[in-house]
Amino acid sequence: MNIFNLISLLGGLAMFLYGMRMMGDGLKESSSGTLKRAMEKLTNTPVKAFLSGLVLTAVIQSSTATIVITSGLVGAGIITLHQSLGIVVGANVGTTVTGQIIRLLDVDASGTSILQLFKPSTLAPLALIIGVVIIMGFKFNGSETVGKIAIGFGILFSGLMGMTDAVGSLTESGIIEQLFARLGENPIIGYAIGLGVSFVLQSSSATIGILQAFSTSGALTFSAIYAVLLGIYLGDCVTTAIVINIGAKNDAKRVGYMNILFNLGKTLVVLIGVTVVHQLGLIDGMWNATIRSGGIANTNTVFNLASAVILFPFLNIFEKLSYQLVKEEKEDENTRNEYTKVLDTLNPVFFSTPALAFGSCYNVLTKMFEMAEANLNHAFDVVAKFDQNLVDDITAREDDIDQMADEVSNYLVQLSAFISAPDHIEIMDHYYNVITEFERLGDHATNIAEMAVDLKKSDRAFSETALSELETIRELLTAILSYSKDAFEKRSVEAARHIEPLEEVVDDMVHVLKDNHLERLRKGNCSITAGTAFLNFLSDIERISDICSNIGVATIVRVHPELKHEVHNYMSTLHAGKDETFNQEYKAAHDQYFAKL
Repeated sequence: MNIFNLISLLGGLAMFLYGMRMMGDGLKESSSGTLKRAMEKLTNTPVKAFLSGLVLTAVIQSSTATIVITSGLVGAGIITLHQSLGIVVGANVGTTVTGQIIRLLDVDASGTSILQLFKPSTLAPLALIIGVVIIMGFKFNGSETVGKIAIGFGILFSGLMGMTDAVGSLTESGIIEQLFARLGENPIIGYAIGLGVSFVLQSSSATIGILQAFSTSGALTFSAIYAVLLGIYLGDCVTTAIVINIGAKNDAKRVGYMNILFNLGKTLVVLIGVTVVHQLGLIDGMWNATIRSGGIANTNTVFNLASAVILFPFLNIFEKLSYQLVKEEKEDENTRNEYTKVLDTLNPVFFSTPALAFGSCYNVLTKMFEMAEANLNHAFDVVAKFDQNLVDDITAREDDIDQMADEVSNYLVQLSAFISAPDHIEIMDHYYNVITEFERLGDHATNIAEMAVDLKKSDRAFSETALSELETIRELLTAILSYSKDAFEKRSVEAARHIEPLEEVVDDMVHVLKDNHLERLRKGNCSITAGTAFLNFLSDIERISDICSNIGVATIVRVHPELKHEVHNYMSTLHAGKDETFNQEYKAAHDQYFAKL
């Protein structure tokens, strides 16, 4: 043995860990869009929750990611703590799939056998070639993600081969035999090593993969590795619990503690089971027998499956214990209004799966629009008939809207460090645009409410004619807001295209109402104070319709990013009367609403 053998081992380990991370990130990126929906729909029974956790972890290759995401969904109120129980158990079983993939190290095939394709020496370069070809030669939706998964897979197996080659050199020195012989003699040391390594690497799959690579030395036995596996389980879930606890709500923290409790229970079940069957002489033949990669993978799977079956009836106990570990805090319900609840969905644990993080932003932005729309309706109501309670509601809700804008903006800034895919960047740009627009809608509602307060203080009011005109333009504005809401929430281009013709009608109507009002002022039918307020009101209405136009354009660009740098030309074409559909809709709306004046 020399220093170069050690460098080769560490280099192989680095490639293995990076490949696993790269493949896992790609899998999470490609599947996380459906992850939230699956967890919401498939967790209504413990068995369904278990299967969801198992399948999802097998897909994204990380029990830590599944459990962290689950804690975020629990904290956001999307699923309950009780629903998360089955997911936690399923995630622990699903993570064994990685070991079953790595067992391909054991494939022994002749050069002419089809099994030759499944040897790491074939899979690694093949996966790398496929990944590079996809990234460099194809430009379909998600091509970079697919390429990343393939390259990660290739790097993973290249690292495994590097480690096994280095282990072969170390085997000749006798170090590995001595090391694992001591583990067999002292399971406590094995347990501590498994716990420490998995805690540092933050991945049970990676740690077990390293153990499988060392198995090629022929020095590992069942007696040496079973305690190591148990240590790996606990080390990984402690890391997960630490991640979950950072800035999390109580129920989210409890998910992490339930994972620890389950793994402690799993340790106890396996220790008792192994001890009993060993004392009965049922595993004497394999106790000191050499164990290879496939044997480690099978042992890991059997330990997890058996523990899941045995402990499943006791999951409610783990839930109750989690409440003892994380005490319930009394919370003032007055502080839990509509905006604070939705802000809980902005959980940093979703950063590793951007689709879920964007889903949280979508929830907040949707609530922002709803609250701004409610404020606009109340503002119009206050103008028609003054009500101080409505004014107070508008003020309080406006503070909430501003807070939500700040929170989601900060969240997007933090999230930006975790995204690179073009479609994610497009979503980021879209959300940045609409945050400002939604906040401005709320600002104009406040302006109108403050105008109504000033009129009340000066004991002035709009004439019946003015109120009637405002009611007509309010009806038009309500239609525009409805299309704007559909455009954003449903990403509907059809709804977005309805906005601009109506916005043009608003502009026309504002000009006519200004002329009508100036005529009333000249005839002395309206006071100067009320007259100024009426003109300011019309300016706010015009700006509100402009904001809706911006929302519509942002939606169209989100769906058709190729129009991003052609927005000015697109709008000019519409306003120049060169789009027949726009012209027809504009004329129909103009005739409909002007007939009501």
